[in-house]
Amino acid sequence: MRSLRHRYDAGRGYLAACTLGLPIDATREAVRGDLDRWTTGDANAGDYSTTVERARAHAATLLGVAPSSVATGSQVSVFAALVAASAPSGTEVLCVDGDFSSVVGPFLARGDLTVRHVPLQALADEVRPTTGIVAYSLVQSATGEVADAASVAHAARDAGAFTLVDTTQATGWLPTTGLEADLIVCHAYKWLSAPRGAAFAAFSERALAEITPHTAGWYSGADPWASCYGPELHLASDASRFDVSPAWHAWTGAEAALRFAASLDGAEVHAHDVGLANAFRERLDLGASDSAIVTWGDADGTDLAALTTAGITASGRAGRARVAFHLWNDDDDVDLAARALGH
Repeated sequence: MRSLRHRYDAGRGYLAACTLGLPIDATREAVRGDLDRWTTGDANAGDYSTTVERARAHAATLLGVAPSSVATGSQVSVFAALVAASAPSGTEVLCVDGDFSSVVGPFLARGDLTVRHVPLQALADEVRPTTGIVAYSLVQSATGEVADAASVAHAARDAGAFTLVDTTQATGWLPTTGLEADLIVCHAYKWLSAPRGAAFAAFSERALAEITPHTAGWYSGADPWASCYGPELHLASDASRFDVSPAWHAWTGAEAALRFAASLDGAEVHAHDVGLANAFRERLDLGASDSAIVTWGDADGTDLAALTTAGITASGRAGRARVAFHLWNDDDDVDLAARALGH
């Protein structure tokens, strides 16, 4: 794909899309312009709502659903908690061993659900007739492994289980328009280059029917500006009933970032990112993979320290060193990281 490095101020040696990500130029300009308008008293609440609606449409494009199926929020764990709070007592929840806490924690916190943790590769096979919910990340944060979403969806469908999929480590580099899931949740930072504080979720008809909008507030009505006060409960008929009051400044940047991400050819981005990741794996004598995230054992942090010393931004998770390749990276970043590790 054509180089997009010019859209980012930084990028050389930044191998942490899976940790924080970098803003594109349009996001940076949107946030700065918003700060200027706020500073001068020219910011307008109605304009922010218009921005959120545009962002909702971009998110829908990235997930391959209608905008009416998308709810906007601030954190993945809040959406997952809605599923957990709506589950009947005793429901069996199937999770991935070592998955990100935002996907697992809400179910454990209930205290009256049966939560099982299994290896990612065994997730589909471990779905039982008694399984009520399958909750997992499409791409594992700690290892970069990619789930076989189709097999999991098939197994869950046969069991009648509700499926929750977190695509925070996927959407932006891995096309996520064909997922079969009852609820797809995603935070827009990391791979999507948005400020932290903007998340979204796609609700199926089943999710709309079965999940209680416990976070209902003024923004859960069909017209938030007509839903500001009680005593009535104001709920939209579509997924926006699960909206929470938006973090305006974050969504200003997120709209620009999501617009950019939605305009890209997902297959080209995937090929670019995975191609660089596999080039790096080859330099380290690691087998090829289908992930843009590369991890390897680094229990004492020696390799992470070497990368940092070489001016590379990387991360360490669960006793492993972790790097990721995205739009601002190229072959020179592969070489820089490999040489830092003596390869």
